[in-house]
Amino acid sequence: MAGTVLGVGAGVFILALLWVLVLLLCALLSRASGVARFSVIFVFLGAVIITSVLVLFPRASEFPTPEVEIKIVDTFFIGRYVLLAFLSAIFLGGLFLVLIHYILEPIYAKPLRSS
Repeated sequence: MAGTVLGVGAGVFILALLWVLVLLLCALLSRASGVARFSVIFVFLGAVIITSVLVLFPRASEFPTPEVEIKIVDTFFIGRYVLLAFLSAIFLGGLFLVLIHYILEPIYAKPLRSS
């Protein structure tokens, strides 16, 4: 699989770059005034058209022809579960902190007027 980075080809990076640029341009154009503000719609539709063309008309075949039998072995099995446990502990700790700071925040009574 020549030309791949992290298991994906150049097309994924082209689509990601396209949408990052479109979102940046939409954010900039949304601050404009007048007719330029409505050009966000055309920028978004143009990006949708370009994306659909790139996705629906690929240049290469979807499944490459294998030269030899490929045996898939998960060498990072234990590390993946250690990472999952670590991230789960961080998530639960963060959820606990949110519970303490936002949900259980005390509500003080307003003082009564004495007249």
